[in-house]
Amino acid sequence: MMKIFKTTWRNIRRSPYQAFAAVFVMTLTFLFISFFTFLLYGSSKAISYFESRPQVTAFFKNEAKLSDITSLQNSLKANDKVASVKFVSQQDALKIYKEQNKNNPMLTEMVTSSILPASFEVSVSDPKVLEQISQDFTAKTSQVDEIIYQKDIIKSLLNWTNFIRKTGITIVSVTTAITFLIIFVIIGMKITSRKDEINVSRLLGASNFYVKRPFLIEGIIYGLSGSLLGLLITYSLLAYFYRQINLFFNPVVFVSTNLSLYAILLVSSLVLGSLIGFCASWIGVKRYIKF
Repeated sequence: MMKIFKTTWRNIRRSPYQAFAAVFVMTLTFLFISFFTFLLYGSSKAISYFESRPQVTAFFKNEAKLSDITSLQNSLKANDKVASVKFVSQQDALKIYKEQNKNNPMLTEMVTSSILPASFEVSVSDPKVLEQISQDFTAKTSQVDEIIYQKDIIKSLLNWTNFIRKTGITIVSVTTAITFLIIFVIIGMKITSRKDEINVSRLLGASNFYVKRPFLIEGIIYGLSGSLLGLLITYSLLAYFYRQINLFFNPVVFVSTNLSLYAILLVSSLVLGSLIGFCASWIGVKRYIKF
C-alpha cells in the first residue's frame, strides 16, 4: 500500500501545476458550497424567528367593548391556522411602552394608559394566511382601529431564500462540473504521458486495478485536499466575522455556534470531495486505459 501512495505522490510531484489547478478549482467549489450552506442556514433562522413573533397586530379603538374583544378572541382561537392569540390591555401597553423608552424619561412622563390602544398579537402557523386573518379582523368587528401584519417581511425573506437556493445550486453545479472535467482531463494527460510505463507494467504481470489504482488515489487526494481547504477558509472567515454578523442580524443568530453543525459539514464535504475526485479519475482511467 505504501508503494502505491509513493507512486501517487511521485505522479503529483511530476506535474505540480496540474495538481494545483485541480486542488484550486475543488477548493473554489467547496468554498461556494459552504458559503451557500451557511447563508441558507442563516436565512432559515431569520424566517423561523419572524414566524415565531406576533405576525398580526390589531389595535382596538378606545371605545371597543370587552364583549366584542372576547368574541373576536374566541373566533380566532377556533382557527386551526392560528398558533396563538395574546390580548394586550391598555395597562400592558403602557408597561411595554415604558420599558421600551426607559432611557428617555421625557417620552414617558405625559403618557398614560388611556391614550394607548389595547391590541391582539396573533401568531399563525402558516404565513400564507396572514392576509386572511387581517381581513377577518376588519370583517368581524368595527372596533379595530389599525391592523399591522408582517406579510411583506416574511414574503421577502422567503423570496430571498428561494433566490439564494437557486443561485447556490446553479453556481455549485457549474463549479462542480468544471472541477470534474479538470480532474478528468488531468488524469487523462497523466495516463497518456505514462503510457509506455503502463504497458511495461502490464507486460510484467500487473493487474488492471494495480495500474489504475495510483490514478484513482490521486483523484481522491485532489478531492480531499480541495474540500478541506475550502472548509478551512470558510471556517476561518466565520471565526473572524461571526460576532459582527450576529450583531448585525441581532436577535437572529445568523451564524451558528453549534460545533456539531461544523463537524457534520466537514465530514460531508470530505466524503463528497473524495467522491467527486474518485468518479472523475475512474472515468478518466476507463477512458484512457483499455486492456
